[in-house]
Formats: sequence, structure tokens, C-alpha cells
Amino acid sequence: MTWLDSSHQWNLFWAQPKTQCEVYASCGAFGICDDNAVDGFCECLPGFEPASPNNWNSGDTSGGCVRKADLQCGNTTRANGERDQFRQVSNVILPDYPLTLPARSAKECKSACLNNCSCSACAYDRETCTVWSGDLLNLRHPSDDNSNGQDFYLKLAASEPNGRVSSSKWKVWLIVTLAISLTSAFVIWGIWRKLRRKGENLLLFDLSNSSEDTNYELSEANKLWRGEKKEVDLPMFSFASVSAATNNFSIENKLGEGGFGPVYKGKSQKGYEVAVKRLSKRSGQGWEELKNEVMLIAKLQHKNLVKVLGCCIEQDEKILIYEYMPNKSLDFFLFDPAKHGILNWKTRVHIIEGVAQGLLYLHQYSRLKIIHRDLKASNILLDKDMNPKISDFGMARIFGSNESKATNHIVGTYGYMSPEYALEGLFSTKSDVFSFGVLLLEILSGKKNTGFYQSDSLNLLGYAWDLWKDSRGQELMDPVLEETLPRHILLKYINIGLLCVQESADDRPTMSDVVSMLGNESVHLPSPKQPAFSNLRSGVEPHIFQNRPEICSLNGVTLSIMEAR
Repeated sequence: MTWLDSSHQWNLFWAQPKTQCEVYASCGAFGICDDNAVDGFCECLPGFEPASPNNWNSGDTSGGCVRKADLQCGNTTRANGERDQFRQVSNVILPDYPLTLPARSAKECKSACLNNCSCSACAYDRETCTVWSGDLLNLRHPSDDNSNGQDFYLKLAASEPNGRVSSSKWKVWLIVTLAISLTSAFVIWGIWRKLRRKGENLLLFDLSNSSEDTNYELSEANKLWRGEKKEVDLPMFSFASVSAATNNFSIENKLGEGGFGPVYKGKSQKGYEVAVKRLSKRSGQGWEELKNEVMLIAKLQHKNLVKVLGCCIEQDEKILIYEYMPNKSLDFFLFDPAKHGILNWKTRVHIIEGVAQGLLYLHQYSRLKIIHRDLKASNILLDKDMNPKISDFGMARIFGSNESKATNHIVGTYGYMSPEYALEGLFSTKSDVFSFGVLLLEILSGKKNTGFYQSDSLNLLGYAWDLWKDSRGQELMDPVLEETLPRHILLKYINIGLLCVQESADDRPTMSDVVSMLGNESVHLPSPKQPAFSNLRSGVEPHIFQNRPEICSLNGVTLSIMEAR
């Protein structure tokens, strides 16, 4: 602005942003911005509708859009005979935070996206498959003087346009759906009727012992799951008491939003603080996933695993009660330019070693052998002393052997998944080792693997590998760390991280090996091989997509038989 003495007025000299669409994510999730539109600059993508029609119509489009019909991924024998499909969206400036995968054709690229329910959209260009997971943000059509628009494929439910089911199939689908819904409603009603008067009062419950021991003394009504081989004794809290403890799930008590729903801070009348995870009805996590998470955590005892204190199941409410972590999650500090300085070298090493100990317990020393399958920075919670605790076991699998297993239910987060799991559905303890390696390199660098941009590297793994090959590994270190840190110590941790993210699962160390490497200052470490996904011509070949069924799953689990050690 400039001041004009002659007219005694301010004159606009320069302004940013020039257009509404230059405001980041102005149309929210799955909304697309168009400065040239006649009726409003925001519209929802095909197959989506405003999350809040009232706000949208009044001009507040920040809430974005939601799907009109949920995806059917994972349902291999659908009543309507259809499956999820793609719709091409043209002339768009592509969303932020993609992940790049190898593929020889658009068909292979779509197959990779279709095989993972976290994938929302994909694009293909010259043997490069670009995929996006979760919400699509900052979508916009280019302005008249801008010609950098591209096409991408949006994943939609089969019932959306271009995938309508026939009337006869629709009738069959409707009958089956009604039958399943009525049966499920009857079962849930029965459980709710049995438990509604027997739930514990969270406000009055003594949680002082619960945080140290999960062997509760409960009434028969509150022993949720019993069987010949397993029994879980866990407090069942009433919804009214959980609601009161969180101040009716107020926004002031909200700690964050996870993949399966929001998390709130709760407080009892005795002053005990808890974390309350309220499963979203749209999250896809159902009864089996809830039961899986509760059963696993209730049976596991380790200082580096988050503790579950109880749950609440009333009508369509599914809620888990955890110990409260006042320092939130690792990503809250690690990827925030204003907060990552709090994580000094000593704290980062403490977190790395704690996560390694927690994984070693899951893989080797717990009563049940557990594969976590979704280890990432946001699933590492921090207590008041910055002690790390692994959380979110809704996707975990129970093993009874040392072998790898195959699944069509591919779950997890792009950037942390091992190549054999992301591309072939094969997982083992080495899948968790890969995720740990990614996490270790993120902790050292302060950079996130997904969304990392560097001109000569596809991602953080490729960047770390390039520096390592050029004997410049120390340049990976987060600049906020002490410059006096001995070079050989940092290189040791980078070496371990690169060993964990090697292409072949057989080349990666076990978590027992990793813990030994971390704790032994004089250990001789082998030289790592090139990491997975570090370039388009690494060991992962595009033909891996061929002849693979185009099936995927909800963000859930398939339980194998539990076997005690």
C-alpha cells in the first residue's frame, strides 16, 4: 500500500495472493478450485459432496468434501459383481504430497492404487506412477494464462457414474445388504442391552493401578471376550461417563485426528488423565479391528507400548480408553520447524532405542508374536519424560511362526511400507524392520520420507543413499542438532537405517540385530545396499504388478490363530 497525499487515501500497490485459488487448500479436502468459475470458485470432485452443505453454501468451503458412496475395496465377492473404479479428472494442478512408484503402464499404476485402500488417486506419465493417499488437498484448475494442468485418475465407488450397477444386480445387493444390516443390528442391540446398565463409571474408576497392570478384577459382565484359548478382562465404561470425562467431546479437549477417528483428553473426578479414541463411523474400522486392538494391547506388557485402560461400546459408539501421553506424538515435534529443536540428540537416540526395544518385544519376547504393519512417526506417542510408546494396533497381525505371509488386505501408510508388502502383499517381521529404518532416517534428518523433495532424489531414502555413497552422510543430520556431535556416531545410525530399508527382506537385519547394533559402540556394521524406492530402476521391477488380482481391503486386519509362545 502507498499513501497518496493528494487524495489522502491508500493506494493498492501490490497484493498476494492474486486470486482466491492461490490460498492453500481453500476448497478443503477433495474440493477443486477454479478462479474462472461463474458460480463460486469451489466445487467437489466427481463422486463427492460438501461435508457441510450449510457452510459450503454460505461460502465457507474449508471443510471440503466427502464421498457420496464408500469404497468397496477388500470385498472380493461383491453381491453386485462390481468393483471400485477410476474416473479421469483433466486439466488440474495436481495435489500435494504424492508418492512415486514404478509402473510400465497406466493400467499397472491403477492396479497399484486399487490394491491399497489408503490410495485416493493416481497419475501415470512415462513409466512413473504417482499416487496420493488420504485427503486430496490444494486441487485447482490452472488459470487462463497458466498451461501446466495435468490429468489424474480419481478412485470412486462402483455405484458412481461410469460404474453403475444393473437393476437386477442392484436388487440382489439391496436384499443382501438389508439382511446383513438387520442381523448386525440385532447382534449389536443384544450386546448393548446386556452392557448398558453394567458399564463402569469412568469418572469414578480408579485408574492408578490400571496404568501399571492390565490384570483387572472385573465382573463377569465386563469380561468382554472369552474363549477356550483367550480371555481379555477389560473395564467397560458407560458412554455417559466417557462423554462427561471429555466435556461432551468438546473441541477444547480434542488432541488430534487419527486414521480411524478423533482422540480426546479425558479426566476423572480423581484427577486421572486419559486419552479417548472415538472411532469414526466413516473410518472403516469395525468390530473386528476394535477387538483386535484391544486383545493385542491388553495381552502385551512393555514400557514402550501404549496401554489400553478400557473401552466403551454402546449402540453405534466404539471407544477406546488409553493412558494419556502429554507430549502427543513424535511427528508433532519432528516435522514442525518451530518445535523440532526440542528434540536434541540425546532425546532422539532415546526415542530410537525405545522404539527398537518395543518392536523387539513384539517380534520376539511377547506371549504373541506381533507384526505391527503401520509403524510411523504419528504412531509413536511421547509421555511427559519423552519416553516413546508404540500405538495403534488396529492393523497388527499375530504370527505363530517365523515365515512370511501373503495377504490381499494391504494396509499401512505409503512411505513406510516395505516393497514386498506394498507391491506383493507379503509381510513378515522384516516389514516392520523396513518401517523402523524409514523412521530412524526421519528422526536423524528431521525430514519426512513422503513429501520430501530434492532435485536428484525421489525421496528421503534416495537422498540418504546418495549422501552415503558420496561419503557425505553427515549432511543428512538435522541442522538443529549439535555441530559437535562426533561424525562416526551419526554415520553409525545412518548405516543402521540404510541396512533396515534395503530392497530385499533377506538383506535386512532382525530387530534383535538392530538393538545389538544400537547398543554396541564397537560393532562392525556391514555396508548397506541400495534402498527400496530410491530410484525408478531399483530392484523393484514394474512386472511385479502383472497378473495380480485387483483387490484391496479396508484399513483392517485378518486374524490368524493366536499361538502362545
